Amino acid sequence: MILSPPVLVHLVAGARPNFMKIAPLYKALSAEPEHFCPQIVHTGQHYDLNMSETFFREFQLPKPDLYLGVGSGSHAQQTAKVMTAYEEICLSRPPQLTVVVGDVNSTMACAITAKKLNLPVAHLEAGLRSRDRTMPEEINRVITDTIADILWTPSPDADDNLRHEGIPDSRIRRVGNIMIDTLRMNEPVIQCRRKYLEFGLAPKGYGVLTLHRPSNVDRKEPLESIVHAVRTCSERLPIVFLIHPRTRNRLEEFGLWDDLERCSNIHRAEPQGYVDFLSLVANSAFVVTDSGGIQEETTVLNIPCLTLRENTERPITIQQGTNELIRPDALLECLSRILDGKWKQGTPPDLWDGEASERIVQHLKEIIAASVS
Repeated sequence: MILSPPVLVHLVAGARPNFMKIAPLYKALSAEPEHFCPQIVHTGQHYDLNMSETFFREFQLPKPDLYLGVGSGSHAQQTAKVMTAYEEICLSRPPQLTVVVGDVNSTMACAITAKKLNLPVAHLEAGLRSRDRTMPEEINRVITDTIADILWTPSPDADDNLRHEGIPDSRIRRVGNIMIDTLRMNEPVIQCRRKYLEFGLAPKGYGVLTLHRPSNVDRKEPLESIVHAVRTCSERLPIVFLIHPRTRNRLEEFGLWDDLERCSNIHRAEPQGYVDFLSLVANSAFVVTDSGGIQEETTVLNIPCLTLRENTERPITIQQGTNELIRPDALLECLSRILDGKWKQGTPPDLWDGEASERIVQHLKEIIAASVS
């Protein structure tokens, strides 16, 4: 791969998790203008512009240099729209490097588009595997890693996954967890926010619940089991339930919404911005979730995390961290263990230190040096 400075780098963001991950890297690249010219490509996969503006403000990012505006649609429709729109940009002014992050549709779509035009691609957060190919995100991960020129991984298990799939070490570079860069970058304002006061709560005096995956909310049986466990647990400790619109619709459809309304110790709220959400998480006694990145943040913050899934693409958060995979019918028993002080302590994995973006910049500078020598 040949990179000549200043390297025009496209940082692709499609949905909320992407904004978190490109923020520290954008800052690190921008700090070296003699080497890099980073541009933010917002695909518009997250099509709520007001929320997108909130993300950019919270992560101290400028407005995107390029906005594709693809909006919603099926997986195929969304992927096709991103590819078509991104191809036009790459043909008019080709980047020297396209950086895609995470595992959303925009990640795979922009990676395929760039590679079909013979443009270099780097995948940040490469090598994560759930082993569950019924998850669209797993398909996006596997395809992106197969074609990317540079694979920046967060942990040793990710390195091993890539090697087992036949990817040579020359394409793999472990840089650590970029999400922790974002956490450390925002730590001062997170510590000052004290969002829990808005619910009349005290530090470590409540739990946090997030829920959105179809396996948990689209059928009445698992959702009813979760609601029962949360209601019972709230008798011992209040819970802040950040309710995704999809989840609220199902709660109302299955006749479970009234059950929550009758529980004064369950504080219902809309999904929060990054800083407010991390303020709640950092001061909580535990987190119950079916999301991905929260498993990493709770591991670093040493907060018990119960993940309502059958698998995870972040097994290191279980091996070293505070996370456990559980079924809905085991939730009440696990919450009781936490409240009784019987949960495991975690240790942050190696390189989850807030300096992943600096290691990425150093790697790219090594490639530049090799190109001009």
